[in-house]
Amino acid sequence: MSDAERLLPEPMIVDTAQRLFARAAAGEAGAYDAQRGLALASWREVEAAGLAAAWVVEDLGGAGAAVVDALAVARIAGYYAVTLPVAETLLGGWLLASAGIALPEGPLAVLADTRARPERDGQGRVSAQAARVAWARHARHLVLCAGSGDAAFVALVDVAQAGVEAGSSLAGEPRDRVTLTAADAIACAAPGTGVDAAAAMRLGALLRACQMAGALERILEISLDYACNRVQFGRPIARFQAVQQELARLAGECAAAAAAAGAGGSALARLGLAAESSARAAAAAKIRVGQAAGTGAAIAHQVHGAMGFSQEYQLQRFTRQLWSWRDDFGGETAWAQWLGRRVCAAGQAALWPELTRS
Repeated sequence: MSDAERLLPEPMIVDTAQRLFARAAAGEAGAYDAQRGLALASWREVEAAGLAAAWVVEDLGGAGAAVVDALAVARIAGYYAVTLPVAETLLGGWLLASAGIALPEGPLAVLADTRARPERDGQGRVSAQAARVAWARHARHLVLCAGSGDAAFVALVDVAQAGVEAGSSLAGEPRDRVTLTAADAIACAAPGTGVDAAAAMRLGALLRACQMAGALERILEISLDYACNRVQFGRPIARFQAVQQELARLAGECAAAAAAAGAGGSALARLGLAAESSARAAAAAKIRVGQAAGTGAAIAHQVHGAMGFSQEYQLQRFTRQLWSWRDDFGGETAWAQWLGRRVCAAGQAALWPELTRS
């Protein structure tokens, strides 16, 4: 079986990601500090292990891993809620590789802009503007994926060429406004077939869905541990039926999120990014995992009570990440509208075959 057809991640990649992200979460990358900035020591370890470049072929400076390996790295990063631009660099590296552009060193930030137009002049000049760009102020390079069809292009730009206005997410991480005005691109090229700004948004949405699925798995573990050890009226609260019902609901949401993210990854691995079924699976994953994140975070805080919101307690770090990731690369409403339009356009005859496609 080729890497493109493989549906389970390599154990060595999973083990490496778990070890490094666990150490990062316990150290300086456990919570973002705006004064300190990016946790450079943790980032260098992740970069040295090849995890951030997992999705790039070896000839362009990456590890040449399969789709499922890259998505597994994102899921594990979500499980540990590491405050590092792992998913962003995975996405940026993949977009660069699709255009035959070598991966540079350092973290990447991604702009997916369907309106930007390249101004070819020498090495190329590009213009674009985007809000809520994750980790832009700490990135070394920006990856711009813009346009559609034959007009699509991918550009690599030094972050010094951009105007960056600092902003933050609900989790306190950088979500910055970025402006490129006739910026000199280090490289600018047309991507592979089916790769454009809309496809980049779908891929980013799937990566976020994997991160949220990982974080949900962790908040279930945290909630179970708390309920089994928190004693009220002489017994652990996990023995009360009402709490058991809420924990069962949380487990159900976690299972649904894992299934949806897994289905999106499986479709991408089997069919490729350009396939209609793959596009719909990515949208469905972002919708369902986002819903699970909202419901699951509410249940976890209900089980914990006021303790869950304490700055010193770990739960809030995961739930704030979940709330933030729901909005990245399009929220559930935007993707539900997109998916509904696509299904309606295909007509009623295509609905049942699509629903039952394996």
